[in-house]
Amino acid sequence: MSISFLKRLPLGRSAVIVALAAIFATLFVAPPAHAAEGPIRGLGGKCVDVAAANNANGTPVQLYDCNGTGAQHWNVGGDGTIRALGKCLDVTSGGRTDGTPIQLWDCTGSPNQRWVVTGADDIVNPQADKCLDVRDRSTANGTRLQLWTCTGASNQKWSAPGGGGNPNPAAFVVSEAQFNQMFPNRNPFYTYSGLVQALNSYPGFANTGSETVRRQEAAAFLANVHHETGGLVHIVEQNQANYPNYCDWGQPYGCPAGQAAYYGRGPIQLSWNFNYKAAGDALGMDLLNNPWRVERESAVAWSTGLWYWNTQSGPGTMTPHNAMVNQAGFGHTIRAINGSLECDGRNPGTVQSRVSRYQQFTGILGVAPGGNLYC
Repeated sequence: MSISFLKRLPLGRSAVIVALAAIFATLFVAPPAHAAEGPIRGLGGKCVDVAAANNANGTPVQLYDCNGTGAQHWNVGGDGTIRALGKCLDVTSGGRTDGTPIQLWDCTGSPNQRWVVTGADDIVNPQADKCLDVRDRSTANGTRLQLWTCTGASNQKWSAPGGGGNPNPAAFVVSEAQFNQMFPNRNPFYTYSGLVQALNSYPGFANTGSETVRRQEAAAFLANVHHETGGLVHIVEQNQANYPNYCDWGQPYGCPAGQAAYYGRGPIQLSWNFNYKAAGDALGMDLLNNPWRVERESAVAWSTGLWYWNTQSGPGTMTPHNAMVNQAGFGHTIRAINGSLECDGRNPGTVQSRVSRYQQFTGILGVAPGGNLYC
C-alpha cells in the first residue's frame, strides 16, 4: 500500500469566512436549528425521562411512563446532541465501558454528548461506539439508562423524533452491512456510526444528484479511503521517521503541538500543520493544538476525510465531491488526492489499485462506475 499525504492548500478570504461560520455554528449556547422535538420511546412503550424533572448536572436519565412533561421532551439536534430541560444527554465522565450511566449535563460539545440515531433505531455514542441501553432490560419506572455494546436487543431500540446526529442517517446510500462488506478487516476504530455522525458536517456528500450519482460518490470516497489506509486498517502513518517532516514553521501559528505532531492520520491521512489548522477551523475543532483527536475519535477522523473530499482540490482542478457530482469521473478524485505522485503515468499501479476498488464498491452498491476512471 502507498500512503499519500496532502499538500499545502492556501485558504482564500471566502474560505476563511466559511471556516468562521462553521466555528460559530458549533457553539453550544442555544438548541440547534433544524432539530426535531418530542418524546423518545423505548422498551415497553415507556419514555426516556430526566429523574424528578431536575436539570442539575448529574441528574440520572431513566425509563418512565410517558407523561408529556418537559422531563420527557427531547430536542434531537442536527449537531448530534440530544437535549432536555436546557441540557444534554451525557455519558458520565466520557466513559466507554459497558454499564456507564447516562446523565443530564451542561452542553459542552464534547464527544460524550454526541449521538447518532441510526436507521436500525439504535441511539449510538460514536466515541464509544456503543448504544443507549435500558439496564437489565427492565421496564420498571426509574430504570437507569446506560451505555452498552450494541446487541440489537429490544432494550436498545428507540423511537426518536428526527434523525439524531445525521438529519436522516437511514438515507445514507451505504448500509452498515455494505460498509462491513467493503472493509472486512477494518480496525474497530473506524466505526460505521462514526462515519454517519461525520456526514452531518457535509450534508451534500453522497446526497446530491440522482441515486446513481449519490452511490457513485460514496463508492469513490470509500475506495480512496481503502487505498489510503490499507482497507481501514491503519489509523496513523506507518513510517514514524517521517513524523518530524510535516511542520511548516513558516506559518504564523507554527506547530504548537510539536515538531513531530502532524503526521498522517485518519481515512485520508491528514498531514501537515496547515492542513490540521484548516480542517479544524472548518469543523469547529482545535486540531492545530490537539491533532491527536484524529487518531482517538472515530467521528473526528471521518470528518477530516470528508473535509478534504468536499472542500479541497489538492493538485487537481476540482474537489473530489465536485468531480463525482458533476460526473467528471473517478480519475479526478485520484488527481485531487495524490495526482502529483500518481497521475499522468507516474504510478499506474496505485492508480489501478484505486480504480479496481472503486469498481468493486460500485458493484456492491449496484451502480455502474461511469467513465473517466483514470487520471
